[in-house]
Amino acid sequence: MRILVLNGGSSSFKFWYGDVRDPVRAEAQSAQWEKRVEWQGPIQSSDAPLDPVLKSLGAPVDAVGHRVVHGGKAYRETTVITADVRTAIAEQVEFAPSHNRLELEAIQAVDRVFGPKMPQVAVFDTAFHSTLQPAAYVYPGPYEWLSKGVRRYGFHGISHQYASHRCAQIIERDVKRLRIITCHLGNGASLAAVRDGRSIDTTMGFTPLEGVAMGTRSGTIDPGILIYLVRHHGYTADQLDHILNQESGLRGLSGLSGDMREILDAMAQGNERARLAFDVYTHRLCLGIGSMLAALGGLDALVFTGGVGENCAPLRERVGKQFEFLGLRIDGGKNDASRVDADIAMVDSKVRVLVIRAEEDWEIARECHRVLSGKGTG
Repeated sequence: MRILVLNGGSSSFKFWYGDVRDPVRAEAQSAQWEKRVEWQGPIQSSDAPLDPVLKSLGAPVDAVGHRVVHGGKAYRETTVITADVRTAIAEQVEFAPSHNRLELEAIQAVDRVFGPKMPQVAVFDTAFHSTLQPAAYVYPGPYEWLSKGVRRYGFHGISHQYASHRCAQIIERDVKRLRIITCHLGNGASLAAVRDGRSIDTTMGFTPLEGVAMGTRSGTIDPGILIYLVRHHGYTADQLDHILNQESGLRGLSGLSGDMREILDAMAQGNERARLAFDVYTHRLCLGIGSMLAALGGLDALVFTGGVGENCAPLRERVGKQFEFLGLRIDGGKNDASRVDADIAMVDSKVRVLVIRAEEDWEIARECHRVLSGKGTG
């Protein structure tokens, strides 16, 4: 099945095309992908070259798979895109503005370039977290919030799903017998507590803003801060939205950038605000890992994935030291090498520590193939 994958993130938009053949492999097979294009952000609707890139593909396409961040209450699993699905995606734009709006445009671009009869599949980032129990997804506000759809959904599910299964494969264990914490650390960041292959808790909630500190997002803060800013400094909802999503996290604290590489470079030059940004980021990350650990009641493997997770050895080292009380021991040489799809823990470590390449595109392709062929993912 020749599948085109369109994956819009908060800082890039990727187009991947390949022939997905039976039996579908669990791990990503780079050789199967014939074309990859990445458009670096910031992504704006008028700037994203969707139509030209699709037209330049120059190869037959059987189906198109989309990463869709939010499907609301109605859509919590991979679904063939219909008029109703498009409406649901549009309704969630407010809650995932950097993603859902652009993905709708991508769906419309596919209509224009390949025709309206081209099968399109929505793979929802919230789907993997549909296994959360009420204690994990209900907010402790008025019960009526739940009927209004105000609940924790979780995001980055496609990445957490792939990373947890790839982890089990690498350490040669059955994922259904493992307790794993997956750390998806990119421009956006979230953690997931995965028990027996199922998500039981995660750090993001009603929107992708909750949780650990990120590149430009604040993560969880005291909601009283927002009330204070509105009452005493006249902030509007739009201003707060922009600040919390675009001017916080690493960028807000450092005053430089939301890119971890630039933060590390500035730290090396003695920039104290960059160091503060790194320290706050790692502190919040460790707190998040601690909360996932509490939900799991133990830990067999800790996984780092995403651009920061895969490439930032100092961050992994700091986290490893914080959790040495678990018997977790990182091998310094392996950590510094930053090899992907590798176990970087010492042989005698009681917790395996893995660096896994983020392969959302491959997971989207597998889901697309599964739904359209009616077969399992293998």
